[in-house]
Amino acid sequence: MPAAPPASAPPTEVDFYSRQALNRRRTVLLLACFIAFLMTLGLGLDSVWGGFLSPRGERLPFVTLVAAAFALAMSVSAYYRGDRLVMASLLARPLQLDDPAQRQLHNVVTEMALACGLPQPQVYVIPDPAPNALATGRDPQHAALAVTQGLLNLLDREETQAVIAHEMAHIGNRDTLTMTLVGVLFGGAVMLSDWARRALFVGGERRRGNIISFVVVLLLVAISPLLSRLLAMAVSRQREYLADATAAQLTRNPVGLASALEKIGAATSPLKAATRGTAHLFISNPLRRGVDDRQGYLADLMSTHPPLGQRIAILRAMAHSS
Repeated sequence: MPAAPPASAPPTEVDFYSRQALNRRRTVLLLACFIAFLMTLGLGLDSVWGGFLSPRGERLPFVTLVAAAFALAMSVSAYYRGDRLVMASLLARPLQLDDPAQRQLHNVVTEMALACGLPQPQVYVIPDPAPNALATGRDPQHAALAVTQGLLNLLDREETQAVIAHEMAHIGNRDTLTMTLVGVLFGGAVMLSDWARRALFVGGERRRGNIISFVVVLLLVAISPLLSRLLAMAVSRQREYLADATAAQLTRNPVGLASALEKIGAATSPLKAATRGTAHLFISNPLRRGVDDRQGYLADLMSTHPPLGQRIAILRAMAHSS
């Protein structure tokens, strides 16, 4: 008897408009939290250092102003150039249509874009043997999709089509906007926090703030690595279930995606270019962390992907029920 989907499994019918509206709200909240975090860090540093003197002798919140400018610049860059920044960080290369496997990938992407009624995204290949795929970009008109060389080598055409349908679902649902912002903004927050940590312990004779300000800034710097986990909550595991369900609807072949996920899960090597800031973008966590195979509140907080076994069971149950 096939395994029944768990009670928490998402419905197979997806309300795309509700999903898109939810992602827009998440994006606004994410940007607001990012800017607030950096400005709070800047205010704390200004308090510790006592600000900077203006030509007229007034103290100016210099670090706060710099943090605000940095936050705005990072937000604009993440929104308008996030797809290119992500692809560059992963060493992704544009398709080479003289390669038969990459030409077939181009054809599959064209088919699925037509099936979804979406513009065709930019397509890249990541030169890595670990099988995986991702989509990024602020909207369907500015989307990019990439697969690894390992995925091209490992999957057959039906399985590749199912993976591409999954990624096109992310693009259509506007998941990619939130997911791309998380990747770029997380990198910016960690970079500024690292600078703040160094600034706390230099020029001790210039520090004028009280010990409370110092401790507050120290705590903000200390918790900045946990920001990735808080951002992970913005791109919850539910998005992967919804993209799986959408892919099954588009291809009418849930077994194809189940088979692809089985092969991806069986691979043991991590994707070398992937980082904690980009891991949530992939169809399966490229860092191969054990927490991805668990369920419960802690797993939901610490991982951005649901267990592959559960996703596969749901897809196979969909095939048997159709």
